[in-house]
Formats: sequence, C-alpha cells, structure tokens
Amino acid sequence: MPGTAQGADVADIADIPIFPLNTVLYPGGRLPLRIFETRYVDMTKACIRDNSVFGVCQILEGQETGKPAVPARVGCTARIVQWDVPAAGLFTLVTEGESVFRIQEQWSTKGGLLRANVRLQEPLEPPAALPERYKRLSRLLQEIIEKLGAEHFASPLRLNEAAWVAWRLAEMLPLERDFKLRLLEAGDPLEFLGPIEEAVRSAVKDRH
Repeated sequence: MPGTAQGADVADIADIPIFPLNTVLYPGGRLPLRIFETRYVDMTKACIRDNSVFGVCQILEGQETGKPAVPARVGCTARIVQWDVPAAGLFTLVTEGESVFRIQEQWSTKGGLLRANVRLQEPLEPPAALPERYKRLSRLLQEIIEKLGAEHFASPLRLNEAAWVAWRLAEMLPLERDFKLRLLEAGDPLEFLGPIEEAVRSAVKDRH
C-alpha cells in the first residue's frame, strides 16, 4: 500500500528515534531506505501515523542491524515523503533530510530502538550565497542533476546557495567520514567549499 507524507513543523522536537546508518544525511538530501527490522518497522509506522521525523546519524561503532550501534552526536532529521509495503514486514521509503541536530541524551528502548533528546541547529537566515569563485561547483552539480534526473533530488534545487551545493556534492564524493560529519555540524559551510573543490579535482584526475 503506497502513500505520500505531508510536511510538518519540527521546531519543537525534543525526543526522536535515532536510526544509525553508514551514511551522513544532510538537509535537503534524499535517502531511500529498505526497512525490515522490527524496531525500525515500528518506528516507520509511528512516523507515518504521526507525520513525525526520525534522526539519521553516522555509525561510529557497530552495524546497521542487530545490537544498537554507537551513533555520532550530530545528525539530521529525516522525513518520510514516500512509502510502500512491497511485502509483509517490509517498507521501502524515500526520506528527505530536514534539520541538523545534536544529541543531548540518548537511551535504548526494550525493543533495541535508540531514542534521544536532541537540540536542533538553527539554519543560516538568509542562506549564504555561493561565492562567485565556486560557481564551477554549481555548474558541475547542475550537470550531475541533469544526468541523473531531477526526480532523484529534493526540490527546489538551490544551486546558488553555498550549503546546498556543498551538501549535495559531499553526498556524492568519496570524502572521509570525519569531513562529512564536520560539514554537517558546520554553521557556515563556506570553509568547506575549498576542500570539496579539491576533492572534485582529485576525482576527475582519478578517472583519467
């Protein structure tokens, strides 16, 4: 049974479930998921029912399945925007990153689901514009989006915003985990555009 979820305000969220994964989710990023473990199936049902979010954190120790993993202290809330149940006990989801948060306190439920009190990081208002000297990154990202298809990216596309461009390229580049985490928690992403540009050069060089 497929469905589509609608947006809601997350400004007053304090207690959310945490889904540790071997990835870093950024605001505005799309993350498809297959959910089959009972704890996450129950979490998914609750999020759909309540139109609520869960938190995605990079795993520092442990695995995505089995015993609760140790998550990074910084993460990003994820909202379910599309869902389907292709088989009993299995959800396929499309989620979108919304707000960066930092874990203040965490605990594990009897069912093995991590929950946490989190503090949301206020986004820059207005968002920092992409400096002229990094416009080539925006053009590269636009080419990637056109090649992969705009349907794989959350809209609207924000190719003139520094954070949006940095986040989208960081999702695709083979960057170190610590770098991706620092970018996630950075209040100002401008300082990361230089290293991202260098990573783009290295990736292009390796392909030739």
